[in-house]
Amino acid sequence: MSDEPQPKKPRPGWASHEPQAADTPDDARDDTRADAAGLPRSNESDGEADGHGEPGPASAKTGASATAGASAKKAAREERRAALKARRTGWRRLVPTWRMVLGAFLVTALLVVGSFLLGYTLVQIPAANAAATQQANVYLYADGTVIARDGEVNRENVTLSQISEDAQHAVLAAEDRDFYTESAVDPLAMVRGAWNTLTGKGKQSGSTITQQYVKNYYLRQEQTVTRKVKEFFIAIKLDRNQSKDEILEGYLNTSFFGRGAYGIQAAAHAYYDMDASELDAGRAAYLAALVNAPSQYDVVAHPGNRAFVEKRWNYVLDGMVDEGWLDPAERARLTFPVPKRTTLSTTMSGQRGYIVNIVKQHLVDNKIVDEASLDAGGYRITTTLQKSKQDAFVESVDDNLMDRLDKKNRKVDTYVRAGGASIEPKTGKVVAMYNGIDYVKQYTPNATRRDFQVGSSFKPFVFTAAVENGSRTQDGRRITPGTHYDGTSERPVQGWPGPRYAPENEDHEDYGDITVSEATDKSVNAVYAQMAVDVGPDKVRKTAVDLGLSPDTPDLDGAGPSIALGVANASVLDMTQAYATLANHGKHTPYTLVEKVTQNGRDIALPERHTRRAVSREAADTTTSVLKGVVEKGTATAAQTSGRPAAGKTGTAEEDTAAWFAGYTPDLATVVAVMGQDPVTAGHKSLYGAMGLPRVNGGGAPAEIWGQYTRDALEGEPVSSFSLRLQPGADESQPPAPDSSGGPSSSGDVSAPATDAPDDEDTDSGTPDDDGGSTGDDGSESEGENSTGGTTTGSPTGDTGDSGGTGTGTGGGDTTGGGTTDDGGSNRDELPGPGGLSGALDGRRWD
Repeated sequence: MSDEPQPKKPRPGWASHEPQAADTPDDARDDTRADAAGLPRSNESDGEADGHGEPGPASAKTGASATAGASAKKAAREERRAALKARRTGWRRLVPTWRMVLGAFLVTALLVVGSFLLGYTLVQIPAANAAATQQANVYLYADGTVIARDGEVNRENVTLSQISEDAQHAVLAAEDRDFYTESAVDPLAMVRGAWNTLTGKGKQSGSTITQQYVKNYYLRQEQTVTRKVKEFFIAIKLDRNQSKDEILEGYLNTSFFGRGAYGIQAAAHAYYDMDASELDAGRAAYLAALVNAPSQYDVVAHPGNRAFVEKRWNYVLDGMVDEGWLDPAERARLTFPVPKRTTLSTTMSGQRGYIVNIVKQHLVDNKIVDEASLDAGGYRITTTLQKSKQDAFVESVDDNLMDRLDKKNRKVDTYVRAGGASIEPKTGKVVAMYNGIDYVKQYTPNATRRDFQVGSSFKPFVFTAAVENGSRTQDGRRITPGTHYDGTSERPVQGWPGPRYAPENEDHEDYGDITVSEATDKSVNAVYAQMAVDVGPDKVRKTAVDLGLSPDTPDLDGAGPSIALGVANASVLDMTQAYATLANHGKHTPYTLVEKVTQNGRDIALPERHTRRAVSREAADTTTSVLKGVVEKGTATAAQTSGRPAAGKTGTAEEDTAAWFAGYTPDLATVVAVMGQDPVTAGHKSLYGAMGLPRVNGGGAPAEIWGQYTRDALEGEPVSSFSLRLQPGADESQPPAPDSSGGPSSSGDVSAPATDAPDDEDTDSGTPDDDGGSTGDDGSESEGENSTGGTTTGSPTGDTGDSGGTGTGTGGGDTTGGGTTDDGGSNRDELPGPGGLSGALDGRRWD
């Protein structure tokens, strides 16, 4: 045994603390620890030698120490695990360690961030849903009063500037007071809203105004997690792309307020019959309160909820005060603004549906707005219709026609329909229409339909064409109001190359020799059928179209002599336009139904309307002088109830299926028609026996309706008299043809000269044209600088002035006699001729 001290036996768990080389392999370190622990080495280690196969003393010692150290370390680890496991027993095993908490937090954070980034990337701002973009078209009277709203959704978008500040602030106070300072989403508010809903404190979404706008405009209203997630991400993106003002504007235009109103503009009309720009703090606060529960907060529909609604209303107002949007003193003065029980109906009942459809067609036909755009909605259309006149028209029809019907006891009364239209002659504006008793009961608009004959209301166009074209009778006499015709009933017309045509007069009455004025007063068919041939049916048609009838009027073409009797199926509105041209001294201004059109505050351009000369002033005014007699002493004396100077013509369709009166004052042209139609088959029906009368003619109900309407429509306006310039010889009675029994002409030759024509008749001169020259029958034009004469007095006949003198009335042209026109300026086609009447005289060519 060696005398050197022996190492002590290591205790369990002891390991060498001698430092190891950094590049010592793990196996070597383990061997060293094993040696140090006094553990045996493997045979492999025992067999190692210092180069000679024999183990050296140092190697053996190091190997044993390494092996002992490794084993001791492993044993220590197992001992610690066992001790820790022994301590975490029971409930302690359920408590996570700090390592577990930290790990879970990091994983959760990564998932949240990853999900947010994924959602933000995947969820895009979609196109607006169809319901959110659909709007109603709003139709207005000329004074801005609402006529109707069409479309399935009652919404009218307005800009933020068109919404009162009180309305903006009230909604913010009710829904999101921090809207302008907060982000697009408020997670805490969402949690708070969910908690309040779950705990019974009221249903609260916790959504910001931006989120609510996203829900209204881009998404649907279903309550799903998917929709809520989309709403969250779209709101964030929208807040980056749009300003706060734009978002608030969109929200106010898409929110539902009850009573079928979407958007604050529609709501303002539904509850208070005013625009959103007119809302004060009190009314605005009530509308803002409605957003929370529209159906329940309508105190008219649910009066039992008023106390709760007033509490909400006060909450909104107090919020406005807190935010500095409302003066406390003003707040104290406010009382609860109970909404109207019923506001102006915007449905299609009554006249509204007719007006909407007619105006829509007018917009499309005149290429103002196309049909697809109108269907999309959003247009605000101000019409030319005047509410007072519209109401007066309906009242007059009711008083003079509808209230006199007995549909229970007289079947014919169930056939009665009425149509009417009224136009300002100088402007062409349609100021009133009557289309039927109720659009929801009778859909066809009676003012614009073209399927009833106009009857004798067409005759004035024949006479106008005669004067315009300088026409002559078959025996060569110029056609004037004083020209004599044979008024024998069923007398064959002369000079007509077509089949024999011999119209009968009403009740087969024979009038014999009769002037044109008398024939007009009594509506003698025989005279006007012959006059149509004397003028030429094609020229008559052209004049009618120039005055205002549509060239597509059914049965206007190819009518021959019957054109004079009104076989054409013109609409009431077209006839009104033609008569308005006569009232405007032959100047034609295309009628219009539209004053202004806007879309979302943007004006839509309207087509220009140009006034043109349809016929010469002398042709129009001479016709007016004749038609005055119809009202004064003819078939339309019932129209005198207007209390104003008037001119007009009655008419009756074949078999009395329609009765007409077309008339005008200097300020208003109006046509009324009473029609017969089977309500089941829609076939035309005679009106014999209607209202308990043997027959219905133009001088009855139509003229009575016209008289009352015209009186009421012009109430308060100055009474105007006609100022007329007539054709030469208009006030003179021409002698009849030598053989009056033979009719206007014995030869039947339209070119045959009159044997008794006055020596001063101008056989080749024409009527003035627009440019100041007169066009003769040969088409030549001449200057109008050397005429002399005076002016007419404003009456049909006028005082006769000396050659070169000045007449006693207004008007006149640039002639030797001087004077001005009645409309304030010289008018070269209205210059007077000798005898105080304008026109062309023998041997002279002038304007």
